Amino acid sequence: MKIHAIETGKVKITKNWRIGRGNGLMRFKNTLLDSEFTEWLPIYVWVIEHQEGLIVIDTGIPEDANKHVWFPPFMPLVQRAAKFKMTAEQEVGPQLKKIGLSPDDVRWVVLTHLHQDHDGGLHHFPNAEFVVSSKEWEMSTGIKGRMNGYLNQRWPDWFKPRIIDFSSQELFGPFAGHHTLTQARDIHLVPTPGHSPGHLSVILDEDDLSIMFAGDTSYTEELLIEQKVDGIGADPDVQQETHQKILEYAEQHRIVYLPSHDPGAKERLENRIPLSINANLELEAQAV
Repeated sequence: MKIHAIETGKVKITKNWRIGRGNGLMRFKNTLLDSEFTEWLPIYVWVIEHQEGLIVIDTGIPEDANKHVWFPPFMPLVQRAAKFKMTAEQEVGPQLKKIGLSPDDVRWVVLTHLHQDHDGGLHHFPNAEFVVSSKEWEMSTGIKGRMNGYLNQRWPDWFKPRIIDFSSQELFGPFAGHHTLTQARDIHLVPTPGHSPGHLSVILDEDDLSIMFAGDTSYTEELLIEQKVDGIGADPDVQQETHQKILEYAEQHRIVYLPSHDPGAKERLENRIPLSINANLELEAQAV
């Protein structure tokens, strides 16, 4: 089946955002006040032309992603630490039309989490069924969600996703639960918390490969292998545990690992390059 990597603008974050430094409140302080920034990173949306209907994973950012947010009071610091480069033509809706697909024909939109660079294109899919984990929905809605840094005031009034409760589901390898999305039983949602409390990832079974659309479980494949967690995540220990589960799954299956902001993800998808833990370890040994 065809899978498209659509880049919806770019983001530049502090280096301490990409790789966290310190603990507790000091970790957030180091993240938000860091004066050094990464290069511009892609913001990928993934589109699967599945026999049961179009599936979109995340929705990218909106044209006005840099619009100032003043509540809660720490949001100006967050916006200083994460800068976006975006035009209206780069939003997910217009880009789908450029490749001959219609947003109106999308059956499912699966949201790995509800940060603004993943939920910013909700308005393009009024006819789709949205899917979100129960924990992510709990943490992101209402005034509690605003205080947690979610921009739920930007969501369309009609946004009412289907909520997935992983706690009531069977285990999926090392993952604590799963939900099978398709009748063909080839697309699975698994809990991958850490970057956000209810973060999920999507695993597509394709022949002898598993393609993992990993959201922000890590910012790159290398950081997953090195088990380095970011500076903005809700729980660094939980995020590292998620990394270990993904690596354990990769030992049992050939997986193509696709984080949303990894510059190498599109090439790995196009060439179906599986994650190779041993190869990376050998390169590190040679460097030493």
